[in-house]
Amino acid sequence: MSSFDRVAPPRVRHTVLVVDDSAFMRKLVSEIVASTGEFTVVGTARDGQDALAQVRTLQPDLVTLDVDMPGLDGLAALEFLMRDYPRPVVMLSAGGSDGGHDATLRALERGAVDFVRKPSGAISLDLEIVADQLLQALRAASTVRVTAHPVLASGRMPAPHRSVPALLPLAGPPARVVCMAASTGGPAALAQLLPALPAWPDTAVLIVQHMPPGFTASFALRLDATSALTVHEAADGVPLRAGHAYIAPGGRHLRVQGPREAPRLVLGHDPSQWGVRPAADPLFESVAELFGSHAVGMVLTGMGRDGASGLRAIRTAGGRGIVQDEASSIVPGMPEAARRAAGADAVASLDELPKALAAQLERLPVLSPFAASA
Repeated sequence: MSSFDRVAPPRVRHTVLVVDDSAFMRKLVSEIVASTGEFTVVGTARDGQDALAQVRTLQPDLVTLDVDMPGLDGLAALEFLMRDYPRPVVMLSAGGSDGGHDATLRALERGAVDFVRKPSGAISLDLEIVADQLLQALRAASTVRVTAHPVLASGRMPAPHRSVPALLPLAGPPARVVCMAASTGGPAALAQLLPALPAWPDTAVLIVQHMPPGFTASFALRLDATSALTVHEAADGVPLRAGHAYIAPGGRHLRVQGPREAPRLVLGHDPSQWGVRPAADPLFESVAELFGSHAVGMVLTGMGRDGASGLRAIRTAGGRGIVQDEASSIVPGMPEAARRAAGADAVASLDELPKALAAQLERLPVLSPFAASA
């Protein structure tokens, strides 16, 4: 019996293709995937080109795909997979470097459902450490809805399109705040949504994307390169500024604290909520308390119910609530839980979210950015 055998098999087994350039890693990942009886490994592939051929022939339900491979690497193979044979893909990333983080983020933006960090490089004898993470990622991937993506231009980022760069260094505290929550499918959704938003001179944006430490800084840089908003990884004690967006760092909860005329960001190591840190609920609840009716909460694609009680707090305080619709969500759990718990002023597809957000901001009461809260 394999050292990974520990759970009785369920009734339905999802088929998996394992892709890695290392024969040792293909064998080890295959053992982990098959260990619980939930999944059947129907084949393996040694590189991206081989993966495309195997997917076409074997039609697996799921694919595990190594990021770093010779020839057609994981990122390039993912682009063709999502165009021609769309299905849930879990990336395996060596991590540990900015380059690895960037490649993983590019994969998530291009439709990968999740990623698992290899603990110590491309050929690792201690991959068993992350066996549970891999199995959890595959379980989540087996529940998602995947649609075709067009092939992108080799990961190239469009040029920034900030319309009023001179305004941003002088920006003061915001009159309005938008806060967003996202999990599975969120990197791709945010990579589409943020570049479609203007750098409002009176509005700040706060984002919680469920993501581990080490990745949120790179994610913020990638979003900043394509957005009119100036996007940062949030830092403790930093003043909240209009025209800027802040992403909660992996492993830290993000909140805002007053006074209202000089709000600042506060990071915390307090316990996880809903099994994640950062979680959206602490942020949304702090925004509701400080900004009240001058806030909009938005819950995007993701698994679970993080953001539901926070959106309820914002709407109870007089703010507005938006949820992504089921059809455009990779996983509709979070937005649906938020809609049921809090209601919503708008339910919109990913393509329509920028317009929906602009409409809800227009419905907020007018307040001077420097006026103290009542």
